[in-house]
Amino acid sequence: MAIVAEGSGAAKETNQPELNPIPVIAVLLSGAFVAILSETILNVALNAIMADFGVQSSTAQWLVTGYMLVIGTLIPVSAYFMQRFTTRQLFITAMALFSIGTLISGFSPVFSVLLIGRLTQAVGTAIMIPLLINIILAVIPVEKRGAAMGMVGLVIMFAPAIGPTVSGLIVENLSWRWLFFIILPIALGSLLFGMKVLTNLAEVSKPKLDILSFLLSTLGFGGIVYGFSAAGKGDASFADPSVFIFLVVGFVSLGLFVYRQLKLDSPLLDIRVFRYPMFALGLVMAMMVMMTMFAMMLVMPIYMQGALLFTPIVAGLVMLPGGLLNGAMSPIMGRLFDKFGPRPLLIPGTIILAAVVFSYRYTVPGIPVWIVIVQQAILMVAVAMIMMPAQTNGLNQIPEKLYPHGTAIMNTLMQVSGAIGAALFISVMETGQQSYLSDQGISPSEATDSQMMDALTYGSQQSFSTGFYIALAAVVLALLVKRTSQTRKQ
Repeated sequence: MAIVAEGSGAAKETNQPELNPIPVIAVLLSGAFVAILSETILNVALNAIMADFGVQSSTAQWLVTGYMLVIGTLIPVSAYFMQRFTTRQLFITAMALFSIGTLISGFSPVFSVLLIGRLTQAVGTAIMIPLLINIILAVIPVEKRGAAMGMVGLVIMFAPAIGPTVSGLIVENLSWRWLFFIILPIALGSLLFGMKVLTNLAEVSKPKLDILSFLLSTLGFGGIVYGFSAAGKGDASFADPSVFIFLVVGFVSLGLFVYRQLKLDSPLLDIRVFRYPMFALGLVMAMMVMMTMFAMMLVMPIYMQGALLFTPIVAGLVMLPGGLLNGAMSPIMGRLFDKFGPRPLLIPGTIILAAVVFSYRYTVPGIPVWIVIVQQAILMVAVAMIMMPAQTNGLNQIPEKLYPHGTAIMNTLMQVSGAIGAALFISVMETGQQSYLSDQGISPSEATDSQMMDALTYGSQQSFSTGFYIALAAVVLALLVKRTSQTRKQ
């Protein structure tokens, strides 16, 4: 007898053969891999793209910011998609859109066409990521979800970890267009494999799409993601009118969105998931870790090149082992979670995270490269010990009917927290730099290279201190976590 997840999340029996979840998860993981890989693979190629199309960095950044923006605005609607359409329909649509976007990007004759291709890729990614997690919740028993979510962690961390390295090698030896030409066969293969293997795992319902909720969600999450992303780039700051307006519109729209969801009988995103304390606690912990991780991955390359005087290649390679180790550890942490629960992982994980971030304050010019590599590797192991257990334990507590809403809310807020973390830590770093130069009575335009290095070191250490305080808060939250079991009440 097959176990088929209904639109409400409840399981029912059919006369079909018993479902083998392994091919299903394999298909979804392959699709998620190329989708997530594409998020970071273009970062190193921006200079080459700017030269080819004759655009400025502020324009080229839309290839990255636009990608995040589309994901941030569409993931909240994924709960509706997963109730309205079958698993098979969603997967085929997601991978078809991603493949079309990849093809358009690879052959784009002008920058605007390339941007359209990237945004089309992002639509596919926004459907794929919550679909993957929702299907795992539907087909994997609670006692085995840790291992399955560990495999998701491997994909989610391994793909962006190798993205910059792969991108650098390709751009150095081939055209940046090959970044898309290499991904395209993998995406098409995943699409064809999914069309052959996937069956309909969900019984669709016909929920009504509340247009006002959709508009408020788009303005809310989109405004917040764009505002924080813009504040973390270049000379922009939170005081800039464009950034400030986007953030105000975003937060006001988000407040109205939440209020409306509480009044609707069939909300676009069911806020009732926050009634389950371990879900809320796990989500807050995951957001804190995401903020810290994004910040370290953004601040450290700047600090390594500007103050530690590492070359760009060395800076990229320093970050690689930690990402690979995190991906390798995620399945192991998943099995340990299934066996021992979240506390034996979360408590030591958050303590290690806080200790490593604190140690970055002593990462000063002249430090050997191997020490920075070890710091980064331990940091990413700590992230592996926290992220998957916190998310899985929280999702395990909510009733099956709320799975699509829980996964949509979690993925959306993770995206938002990444943007917030990047902007916050960059802002703290730049404020620290300016404060150091001001205290020394030095104008930035008149500062020597040595003085700028000292200012960057001071600013980076201020940023690391902020990360340390956030990590300490995560330690406190970890002490409150309890192991959860499946909640049946609605």
